[in-house]
Amino acid sequence: MPALNPPPDHEKLSAPEKDTPTFSPDNVSVIYVLGGPGAGKGTQCANLVRDYGFKHLSAGDLLRAEQDRPDSQFGNMIKEYIRDGKIVPMEVTVQLLENAMTEDINSGKEGQKSRFLIDGFPRKMDQALRFESAVCPSKFTLFFDCPEDVMQERLINRGKTSGRSDDNAESIKKRFRTFVETSMPVVDHFEKEGKVVKVSAVKGPDEIYEEVKGRMGERGFEMRK
Repeated sequence: MPALNPPPDHEKLSAPEKDTPTFSPDNVSVIYVLGGPGAGKGTQCANLVRDYGFKHLSAGDLLRAEQDRPDSQFGNMIKEYIRDGKIVPMEVTVQLLENAMTEDINSGKEGQKSRFLIDGFPRKMDQALRFESAVCPSKFTLFFDCPEDVMQERLINRGKTSGRSDDNAESIKKRFRTFVETSMPVVDHFEKEGKVVKVSAVKGPDEIYEEVKGRMGERGFEMRK
């Protein structure tokens, strides 16, 4: 892929290095949501948004929106990375997430702590370390553990109606390989720190959510009515 010319300063997405995170974990709760493609992350995130007052940020959705933005300097690059099942450069993804968090916090209720579920992120160690140091340290990672054959069947069925370019057999295989090689080390890293909640994602969505609710309570998160 040809190198991109650097965009004008006012259009750059990558932020300068910072000594402290933008948001304090005392005021902002961040939970990473990881699992292989087709593990059911989006379904469970929707449940948590409804019952716990989280804002759901999907790294993939933010990237897809950015690639379709007419004046985006990064649109074509993001499109090629997604099509090839590769991980978009860290600086772009982290900045898009920080921008979305800032927008939500600025429009939120006065005095209420913000809660974010970041879906499909961090997918590499450099993303994890950058986000933790520059944006906000996470509370923990919610990891949906699911065998590859189950995920593949779900994705192929989803591809019949989703319209997503990466819901096809070739892209699915690339995404599985990318997840195992780059994202599982992130899960292992946080697990050593005691910051992983692992949930089996083989059962039906309702049964999975019952387990999720129990584990959330163990970590001090109560439902918001």
